[in-house]
Amino acid sequence: MGITHVHHFYSKRNLWILSSIFNKIDLAENKYRSLLKFLFTSQLINISKLNRYRPNVSFPYNPLSGTLYISSLVCEANVFIAYKNKINRFKLALEQFVKGNIISTQSCTNLNRLSSNTIDYIFTDPPFGGNLMYSELNFLWEAWLKVFTNNKQEALINKIQRKGLPEYQEIMEKCFKEFYRILKPGRWMTVEFHNSQNSVWMSIQEGLQRAGFVVADVRILDKKQGSFNQVQGANQAVKQDLIISAYKPNGGLEERFKLTAGTNEGVWDFVRQHLKHLPVVSEKKGVLEIITDRQPYLLFDRMVAFHVQRGVTVPISASDFYAGLRQRFPERDGMYFLEDQVMEYDRKRMIAKDIEQEVLFVCDEKSTIRWLRKELNEKPDTFQNIQPRFLRELHQNKFEKLPELHKILEENFLQDSHGRWYVPDPAKEADLIKVRERALLKEFEDYKAIKGKLKVFRTEAVRAGFKKCWSDRDYATIIAIGDRLPSQILHEDDVLLMYYDNALTRGSTSK
Repeated sequence: MGITHVHHFYSKRNLWILSSIFNKIDLAENKYRSLLKFLFTSQLINISKLNRYRPNVSFPYNPLSGTLYISSLVCEANVFIAYKNKINRFKLALEQFVKGNIISTQSCTNLNRLSSNTIDYIFTDPPFGGNLMYSELNFLWEAWLKVFTNNKQEALINKIQRKGLPEYQEIMEKCFKEFYRILKPGRWMTVEFHNSQNSVWMSIQEGLQRAGFVVADVRILDKKQGSFNQVQGANQAVKQDLIISAYKPNGGLEERFKLTAGTNEGVWDFVRQHLKHLPVVSEKKGVLEIITDRQPYLLFDRMVAFHVQRGVTVPISASDFYAGLRQRFPERDGMYFLEDQVMEYDRKRMIAKDIEQEVLFVCDEKSTIRWLRKELNEKPDTFQNIQPRFLRELHQNKFEKLPELHKILEENFLQDSHGRWYVPDPAKEADLIKVRERALLKEFEDYKAIKGKLKVFRTEAVRAGFKKCWSDRDYATIIAIGDRLPSQILHEDDVLLMYYDNALTRGSTSK
């Protein structure tokens, strides 16, 4: 289309009018000039050739957002009508500004105008990896204002700026650390996020946790219905708008943790505080929803993350943790509560129409075990009956070395005299977990001996190995194995990424 300069984005008529208006703004008094330029730039896209002719869709302004796309049918907007309508909206905005609202354009990587522990609540809608090239999309405004964006701290994935996923995560982490600093202890931050890649989603979670936040709830925002649905796993965390709720631990927990870090007392103090922050009941049309963060495997993951991000050895095994949960907290529908919370849940449970059935995406060993527990909790069954259902649900990751179903059953479940597999009682389950962990660590030792990239591997063995290395402060092995994993896997698995990133930090500081 011959678009080589900024003036090509405007019709001659509109360009003349805009140039005349802009010249008059330059002659205005200094105290009004910035505000008038702000008003001027507010309609530069709508008035340009980016405005598409679509009379039944948001007419008269309908540019395609997130791109400098000029359609085959351009709609030339009337400059005078555009600014007349915008002025009325500006009046309303200025009235709110006069009432005391603060507008700042500083970088979120350095919020030096805000004091620590002063903000009650934060809502943030950060850049989504490489979805939008924000500074490049500023070009039309920059050309008029003759001011160009300093994109050094721009949080995105961009080949031209030589920013990949690690650089994106680093900048996002700087922002989250500043949010953590200014937020009051015990208060909340909401992060709205959308991305079609698990790796970017994992980097956001990792950045949040490394900054000090504890993730308490992740939900899907259904923009069409305006409703929230809880995310059941990372594979459902793509192609959706997510609402992440995270809190800054109160000062009491952090101070106590400094004294009890690395002890069982510190573990259960965190769990009690975390349960206190989680929603007690989630209900949709009379049906109670499963609150995944109250399930034992996620409570264990959050506890481990809390320790690792603070450079502390996790003092308890998975089997002892699950046994401790059963001893200390009441359980309902596979979820754990504080004593005062369970009474509220029981009341809601009595009057609810039903409780939702958990939907699992079976792609690796961890999700297979969860799926089997769900199936066998309802009714013990034989291998012959389980296998066809399992194969129907399985969507195996290409890098995953998934053990045979029979081996997974032998390592995690018990068999009765009729050949039916069932979920073991807690006492026997603890022994099974210990046996399984030994087998996983043995396989991890084999990976250490292999040279070159690991193309196919048992992810659970790598997770168990990283956990053992972290306890032994063997950061070099975590880094070495992490570098040999496919980049896609490393950056899409929250547990592996957590250990690897923290090992990099600890390894560099220990030299």
